[in-house]
Amino acid sequence: MEKIKSKLIDWKNRLKDRHMLSVIVVLISIIVILSLYIYKKQIEYRQESENSYNLAFYELVDYVQNVEVYLAKALISSSPESGATSLSNVWREANLALTSLTALPINSYELENTSKFLNQVSEYSYSLYTKNLKDEELTDEDMENIKNLHQYCVELENTLNQLSADINDGRISFGELENKGNSVFAKEVSNISKDSFSNLEQTFHEYSGLIYDGAFSEHITTEEKVGLTGENIDEETAKNKVIEFVGKDNVKEINSYGKSEGDINVYNFGIVYNDDSESTVSISEKGGHIVYMDKNREILSEVLSQEEADEKAKEYLKAKGFENMVETYYLKESGIITINYAYEQEDVLMYPDLIKVKVALDNGEILGIETTGYLNSHRERDIKEANVSIEEARDSLNDDLTIESERLAIIPTEWKTEVLCWEFEGNVEGLDFIVYVNAETGKEEDILIITNTPNGVLTH
Repeated sequence: MEKIKSKLIDWKNRLKDRHMLSVIVVLISIIVILSLYIYKKQIEYRQESENSYNLAFYELVDYVQNVEVYLAKALISSSPESGATSLSNVWREANLALTSLTALPINSYELENTSKFLNQVSEYSYSLYTKNLKDEELTDEDMENIKNLHQYCVELENTLNQLSADINDGRISFGELENKGNSVFAKEVSNISKDSFSNLEQTFHEYSGLIYDGAFSEHITTEEKVGLTGENIDEETAKNKVIEFVGKDNVKEINSYGKSEGDINVYNFGIVYNDDSESTVSISEKGGHIVYMDKNREILSEVLSQEEADEKAKEYLKAKGFENMVETYYLKESGIITINYAYEQEDVLMYPDLIKVKVALDNGEILGIETTGYLNSHRERDIKEANVSIEEARDSLNDDLTIESERLAIIPTEWKTEVLCWEFEGNVEGLDFIVYVNAETGKEEDILIITNTPNGVLTH
């Protein structure tokens, strides 16, 4: 006992020594700093893991959505060439979806049904793709199988969208799932019944030995900007064009942001209006055309309908010199509706000549305009008479399609050319679609799937 007491007294005396005390303080400080560093690294690692899992999940959502769209196009297609393109895309996107699925922190057996479904979609689409390449028509059984696969894909897509909402709202965390092992995620995603695939088993068995490896906006850029007429202007002239465009009486202040060079060279300006609201405006260097205008403000109520907003936008376009513009698709978000317009010539719709207009739904104010497509492509065309009659084009379509409207339209292609087509809009199996048949060759040129949502009409 005396020994222990003596040691304690000795330790106490040592602590009184400043050198010893400094050593202890340094050691404690090092331990605290190391602990904080390790904790920080753990937080960073968890955040990196969460970000990685989130990226994989949202890529999975995108790929499954693409699979659904391409299956729908394959269901609608009537030509082997178009069908082959859609089916090869299904095969590719299904494989990418599988890759994203395996990157999630879920045991493979927990997602067995989902993996099996994506594998079957990939394998079966490839088998039909090779059939189309041989110029063989798909059988009624093939089409029924595509229809079933599409329906299952819609179910999976709906489930993933709900999970996406849960993740965004913080109800599901991949970090928690990784730690817990089992998960609500696996239970939810695997809810597609195994029985759903039983009617396809025989078909898949035949191909088991094989080894498998909104609208037109991405095609409107052209080398020659045929709608960009006039001579080059300087910045001061562009500034005056801006004031003229928005109305001199509305402008409180205008500032120059310099020239940007790109697909279309523009002068950029910032405007402060009399009510202290602001917008940015871009004017083309060549010809002084409006390229872009965007004004942001808070929209507290939605008073106007889509039809009323459309009328406001058409009046605005006409006042700005854009005649014969026909509304095509629209998207509504946060009290603002953005409407796409295409030019119409001799009752033929010119999809390359695209203008987007943004309208506030509280008072109909025009908040924005974008004319890139129009400036790239607009001109008066020499429209040739269609070699293929509308009856012949209609007869070439899939017999299961219900056609609701039809007209002539010119669409852009990925090769920067334009094609005169018969446009058929309708539905099949609950899907809304547009099919374009080449009016010169009778070939199926393109298929768009229409998505009608509470917020707009979109195409894929």
